[in-house]
Amino acid sequence: MTDADALHALPPLREVIATHGLAARKALGQNFLLDLNLTRRVARAGGPLDGAHVVEIGPGPGGLTRALLIEGAEQVTAIERDGRARPALEAIAAAAPGRLDIREGDALDFDYAALAGARPLRIVANLPYNIATPLLIGWLSAEPWPPYWMSMTLMFQKEVAERIVATPGSKHYGRLAVLTGWRADAAIQFQVPARAFTPPPKVTSALVRLEPKPDAEPLPVGAVEAVTAAAFGQRRKMLRSSLKTLWPEPEAILETAEIDATLRAEQLPVEAFLRLAALFAGLHGRLADGLRVGS
Repeated sequence: MTDADALHALPPLREVIATHGLAARKALGQNFLLDLNLTRRVARAGGPLDGAHVVEIGPGPGGLTRALLIEGAEQVTAIERDGRARPALEAIAAAAPGRLDIREGDALDFDYAALAGARPLRIVANLPYNIATPLLIGWLSAEPWPPYWMSMTLMFQKEVAERIVATPGSKHYGRLAVLTGWRADAAIQFQVPARAFTPPPKVTSALVRLEPKPDAEPLPVGAVEAVTAAAFGQRRKMLRSSLKTLWPEPEAILETAEIDATLRAEQLPVEAFLRLAALFAGLHGRLADGLRVGS
């Protein structure tokens, strides 16, 4: 019997949940995907998995875990905080010997770089909604860059997904879109209705795929965070006012960065924020000049 046959022969996920007392817990942000056709679609959206080392966050009863293995992932590392899920995951590990590594712990504290070593990871996950944004920010803030991951395919609440891929001038454009646009190419793959989850959340979800930009400008993450926090912290104000928390006279800085001081944060492209971050970090010379592109 092949691994795929053994995985298909496992009990239905609803039976697994009942057997192991795995009812979703709101405190853990759990909403399970039980439709194997859907979980396989999510797995395929992560790109070709043959030979890949995939990291999954919050596998729960293992619906997506099964799909990742069926779709050909060479190795899956599943990080799960809920100890109740271990028996269900161990059954999957037995069906695909040597291919599933179960790590019990907090995904926010995990050392992903050490796990990757010299082999970049693919991260594919139906993220627990209560930690989804902090996890993404951590992965996008990785140092050194390019990072330890080669792609991320992640399920978010639709509103969060729209914030990730937002463009200047849209109502969703903010700090998360700038951070993402600086370091990654991101696109929504498809939406998932609430009824597809157990229990169903109150909102629609969306799957986002991100790939790192290997040539992202070499700026301190803290500088980008400081500039975007100031600008979007008072997003209704013009930049000449909102940036006074960083510079006593922001007009001079904005002139150096070739940015109209009467604009608001939501109107600035990512490249303009990077020029401001370079100036904030004191990188006036070659780097700031190199960033002076199409504001």
